[in-house]
Amino acid sequence: MSTPQPRPASDDAGWAATARAALARDDAAFAARFDAGEDIDRLLAARARAVDQWVRQAWERCIGPEPTDLGLFAIGGYGRGELFPHSDIDLLVLAEPAAQQAQHDALARLFALLWDAGLPVGHAVRSAAECTEAAAADITVLTAMLEARALQTNAAEIARLQDAVSPQRVWPPRDYFLAKRAEQRERHARFDDTADNLEPNLKDGPGGLRDVQTLHWMALRVLGARGLEPLVALGQFGADEYATLERQRRELSRLRWGLHLVAGRREERLRFDYQKALAARLGHTGDAGNLAVEQMMQGFYRSAALVLRINERLLQRFEEQLEGDAEDVPLQDGFAAQRDYLRATDPAWPRGMDDVFDLFEAWAAHPGLRGLHSQTARALAESLSTLGDYAGATAEQRARFMALLRGPEPVATLTRMARLGVLARWIPAFAQVSGRMQFDLFHVYTVDQHTMAVLRNIAGFAARTPDPRFSIVHNVWPRLRKPELLLLAALFHDIAKGRGGDHSELGEVDAREFCAAHGLSEGETALVAWLVRHHLLMSVTAQKQDISDPEVIHRFASKVADRERLDLLYLLTCADIAGTSPKLWNAWKDRLLADLYTATRMALRRGLEHPLDAEERIGETRDHARARLLDAGLDEDEIESLFARMPETSFLRGRADSVAWQAQVLHRMRPGHGLAVRARRLMQHAGALEVFVHAPDRDGLFAAIVASLDRLGLAIQQARLLLGGEGTVFDTFEVLPSDPQRPVEPAAVERALQEALSRADLDAVRPPRRAQPRHLRHFRLVPQVGFDTAENGTRTLLSLVSTDRPGLLADVTRVLRQQRLRVHDARIATFGERAEDVFQITDERDRPLLDPEPRQALRDALLACIDGEDDR
Repeated sequence: MSTPQPRPASDDAGWAATARAALARDDAAFAARFDAGEDIDRLLAARARAVDQWVRQAWERCIGPEPTDLGLFAIGGYGRGELFPHSDIDLLVLAEPAAQQAQHDALARLFALLWDAGLPVGHAVRSAAECTEAAAADITVLTAMLEARALQTNAAEIARLQDAVSPQRVWPPRDYFLAKRAEQRERHARFDDTADNLEPNLKDGPGGLRDVQTLHWMALRVLGARGLEPLVALGQFGADEYATLERQRRELSRLRWGLHLVAGRREERLRFDYQKALAARLGHTGDAGNLAVEQMMQGFYRSAALVLRINERLLQRFEEQLEGDAEDVPLQDGFAAQRDYLRATDPAWPRGMDDVFDLFEAWAAHPGLRGLHSQTARALAESLSTLGDYAGATAEQRARFMALLRGPEPVATLTRMARLGVLARWIPAFAQVSGRMQFDLFHVYTVDQHTMAVLRNIAGFAARTPDPRFSIVHNVWPRLRKPELLLLAALFHDIAKGRGGDHSELGEVDAREFCAAHGLSEGETALVAWLVRHHLLMSVTAQKQDISDPEVIHRFASKVADRERLDLLYLLTCADIAGTSPKLWNAWKDRLLADLYTATRMALRRGLEHPLDAEERIGETRDHARARLLDAGLDEDEIESLFARMPETSFLRGRADSVAWQAQVLHRMRPGHGLAVRARRLMQHAGALEVFVHAPDRDGLFAAIVASLDRLGLAIQQARLLLGGEGTVFDTFEVLPSDPQRPVEPAAVERALQEALSRADLDAVRPPRRAQPRHLRHFRLVPQVGFDTAENGTRTLLSLVSTDRPGLLADVTRVLRQQRLRVHDARIATFGERAEDVFQITDERDRPLLDPEPRQALRDALLACIDGEDDR
């Protein structure tokens, strides 16, 4: 009987077309089954089987049905029998060198045929020795081969492959464990060690599917167990832990399958481009208070958090298995340290919340511990459902919680309680915001993680080494009577997010109830509740109002009313902004809040019944600026002459150091030179600049300055535009580099502005064209243009809210120029994707815009500009 031979290649194209069409039909059917809610594991296995069929057919077509010198294996995820819609199909051909040479052309034909059939094949052809060599050189190669699944081979080839990658040849269990654990840590670090990213990676991110797979690989290498279920019988894994991990793995797998479908390609990052479409495909529905996409993302973040918890426990147990038994080091009643992990010594621990508080007290008393012992962590996790909340707790238990806040390492304790799920049991409202995200670019963390970040910032305020990001917080912190009140305000400030309504008002109610239940006095309770209710007051005042205006300071001071509130609100505001996004806090906000704090403290010291009036403010600024100029060597007559050339508003609204600097610029101007441009650093190493332009007033001057700064990559934070004598302008800009890693030198700013403003035609100075960043396309706001009166009715207040984009401010100023309007003051604020800009404007005769007709014309022009409909 003759041996069956490969088929000729003449009809390979027809076979590939047939296979491609069949696979497309299969994938369409799988998508329909997915949308109908079929079990994800059945779908993963069914797709792998469907591909197996065509891979085997291609093999028989090119190699023959009964090879004796080659073995075909599926490896990696395909080897596990899990195949997502657009995952790679990794194949290994096991063949000795002679067979590789003999079958070279046939194998090349095989891989080409599979690609023609539309299968994204990754392949390797290796001998047994080459498998050993490749595995030794790269642990990821070994890991892929550990999951090898025979597709077309015999028992001998299977045995040869298993021997080639056995622990006796490469990567013994301890080495494998240490390397894979280090690999996981490095991978987590690439994602900032958090699963709570706005666009998380479902596969490789912390708490993603790769963390589950890592446990499978370690179980196989360390214990010889295929899968995690056998670990339950071995006592290494609790049945509840296994069930929880499997449930979260299926949730993540379902998200990943749906993401592949929505993206139409292999995509592991849950990008904004796909989040809304995926939420709809998964059947989520929402409302204004809780969007469908936010529900889906909250589910992901909660799954990832559980995966991380269980992953940490099981890694610790693998370590114990490899290192052997270790002795307990007694710590205090009921607790010991084992390998520097905190362990409860009572096998029946915990019996209730008192035992749990004992644990956190012991942990706080021994901050050098590595963490919680895996068995204790498991016991705690199993008991969570039995733990009651504070409302049903005893007075003693509530007192113990407050003792933790007043004790050593209170923020570390709260962070541990949150991570282990205890805080969500004690405060049910916190459970509602665990994993909750907001679909915008301003809040880059989930609400619970943002809250923890705020608390960590507060802990940093108390550190011995001052944080250079904050200029005065370390001076304010020692004034606090009871720091725990600030911690409570931080804990509750966003706790009502997602319930509908004003989260500050709802959070105030929660905070008041919690504080009263925990034995705080009426005054302490009222203070915490006030902070929660008004936690945005200082931020809004500093960023949206003119804090150089004595009336603004008086209004703010009247709302704050006393110094203790001011100290607490200032620290909470700094921690809140810095904990919202790594990119949000900057030198400009630091100085802005510090200035508001200092001015308000002075107002409270002099008494609210004695507000600082304009004349006093002008006099103070003149006196301080004069003293600086005298120190610089100018005499009284020179100083008075310079002051006479400057607008009076400079002394009312400007800082004394800025007024003195501008006076020195005037002093150095050469006769006959009407243009002076100077720039200086506002804070050392911060990248912030103050830019001063003194020039003859010309139409289009402001727009040209804004366009020039935009070209330099500088973002304007505030602009103050004043008219001086003899038709000159005194324009001051405070700017930051758009890219903090690329600061701009003052000399470069001076050169660029000098060149631009020396042109005869200022309208020729245009901002650069830039593409809108990808992520902004998914956060389109309905633009708002509003008008109000300012400056005692002498100016119009123009407010603009829209989606931010490159060059927006420059385009807006050009519209104001085209409408022949003057800009006297501008405050520029960006919150993620949201731009909120405020301008004080008049017409060209310095009159406010009172008539509806010019207001409507300006509104229409601005809306066209924002939507990109104007003709630049």
